[in-house]
Amino acid sequence: MAAGEARAPSVVFVHPDLGVGGAERLVVDAALALQARGCRVSVWTAHYDPGHCFAQSRQLRVTCAGDWLPRSLGRGRGVALCAALRMLYLACCLVLLGGLDGVDALVCDQVSACIPVFRLTRHRKKVVFYCHFPDLLLTERNSLLKRLYRAPLDWLEERTTGMADHVVVNSHFTASVFKKTFKSLAHITPDVLYPSLNFSSFDATAPTGIDDTIPRGKKFLFLSINRYERKKNLSLALEALVDLRGRLDAHERDTVHLVMAGGYDKRVLENVEHYEELESLATAFDISQHVTFLRSFSDRLKISLLRNCTCVLYTPSNEHFGIVPLEAMYMRCPVIAVNSGGPLESVVNNVTGFLREPDPAQFSEAMERFVRDPSLKPAMGAAGRARVKEKFSSEAFTEQLYRYISN
Repeated sequence: MAAGEARAPSVVFVHPDLGVGGAERLVVDAALALQARGCRVSVWTAHYDPGHCFAQSRQLRVTCAGDWLPRSLGRGRGVALCAALRMLYLACCLVLLGGLDGVDALVCDQVSACIPVFRLTRHRKKVVFYCHFPDLLLTERNSLLKRLYRAPLDWLEERTTGMADHVVVNSHFTASVFKKTFKSLAHITPDVLYPSLNFSSFDATAPTGIDDTIPRGKKFLFLSINRYERKKNLSLALEALVDLRGRLDAHERDTVHLVMAGGYDKRVLENVEHYEELESLATAFDISQHVTFLRSFSDRLKISLLRNCTCVLYTPSNEHFGIVPLEAMYMRCPVIAVNSGGPLESVVNNVTGFLREPDPAQFSEAMERFVRDPSLKPAMGAAGRARVKEKFSSEAFTEQLYRYISN
């Protein structure tokens, strides 16, 4: 380092589970971007499986601690409590094992319970908390017992979130929800830091063939990408396909196919159950031969599917942001999304795709437009790629994040 030249910050990312979801994609891309900028970066997580992760995460220094602790108390109960305990244990390990030596800042996301540990260390570190969405809104309180169980966890989330030095959120939608939800944090105005894409990871990944995945003769390939969770409303894609088939003649119906590609973790009971539910639903609709279900597919296959599909169906309502529409648009693939939440800020209706009510008839009407007008995909695809490059670049994301950790 030249005399007088400022040292690049040393940063630790603290994340609950470095799997293959949208939050994990953001953490990996952010860590790699800061590392490329010269920062010394490490990631601490409670779970990391090199065989079930984003390939780019292998370019990072990843330390795992606390995976022996349970993820739930049986059949999906107590997940929030277990997540808080796992993050507290992870934070204590990070402190006691010297993981904070020489560190300038920490970036935490999803679970804020670990923040007090970092605030109480002898050499206090700067903490940036990235709020994807308030956890207390992600579960129902349909019984007195559930409300009593959640009350201290909700208090803990709000209290510990307010202890961060900087709070950032992933969309203006999440910012508005943050202000409405955390009443005691009225003095905090979170900054919006849109997730970005690591364009090079898409450009450099060689596609793989999809002939073994998709039946031959399919001209119009519709693609749904999301975790196998009920809140993602994946059944909407199946119902829209049924409705679309009713709009087409016999020959046209044979050219249409749907791929349901989802993040799947056999440790997560809901993933296992919902995957089976969707397969049963496809059977009940008599469309099984027109649907391909994929679980935890590779980055190469995802990119190949995006290259070859007609459009992406994005079915969650009130999604806090959603990285899939960005990935699709960058790959010149239009998006049909629910007109609420984050997609209102990423997808431009009638330009880069369509925003519709979460209704099978409205989704299928938009799908039919691609079948009737082959010029629609390339036009919307080009507009989508231009929008992502302009508004959601890795450079803009990195510079904004770098300011938070260095100032």
